[in-house]
Amino acid sequence: MLFGRTKSKLIAPDEALAGRDRPAFAIPTTHAVLGTPIQPPFPAGIERAEFALGCFWGAERAFWKLSGVHTTAVGYSGGFTPNPTYAETCTNKTGHAETVLVVFDPQTLSYEDLLKVFWEAHDPTQVMRQGNDVGTTYRSAIYTHSDAQLQAAGAARTMYQERLTAAHHGDIATEIKPAGEFYYAEEDHQQYLHKVPNGYCSMSGTGVSCPIGLAAA
Repeated sequence: MLFGRTKSKLIAPDEALAGRDRPAFAIPTTHAVLGTPIQPPFPAGIERAEFALGCFWGAERAFWKLSGVHTTAVGYSGGFTPNPTYAETCTNKTGHAETVLVVFDPQTLSYEDLLKVFWEAHDPTQVMRQGNDVGTTYRSAIYTHSDAQLQAAGAARTMYQERLTAAHHGDIATEIKPAGEFYYAEEDHQQYLHKVPNGYCSMSGTGVSCPIGLAAA
């Protein structure tokens, strides 16, 4: 229990920490693995996607390894506190989820390909947690950057739920909504498993395969 409420209950906006009008720390500029900028402006034709699937250390690595990914970064999305710190999000009093920003070339890598990685890399039926990581900051979520992404994510959820149900898994708990502000995490968290190869990684999927080509035509 934190601040008199359980970790699994998302706070209301008026209960969130106040935050600040600018980041409390310096944001790194370059991806430690790809050597590309992690902050905009990004090249023309590049698109963004945001996924929350538990601890963002392992989640980011799952995406930066894909051909067609221009850059990735970890941060905080889906909440209420402006410019939060990692310590603040850990209180479950900011409303944010640990999130991976994926900047990709749609001519090489489709959004549906990213959705496949998202669904298979974690257990979307777990509510406000992933494995031993418990709390609203570890919830499963997709934050979309266009109507097409929103439609594709919804179609993917429906189709993957059919596969999960057939395999005797529960209902998907993934939050899907348009992206708000993405707040970059501290430098220590960016590309963490590259910097600390034997570091903690909680990534574990259901073992159920997600079909390719999920978006509605």
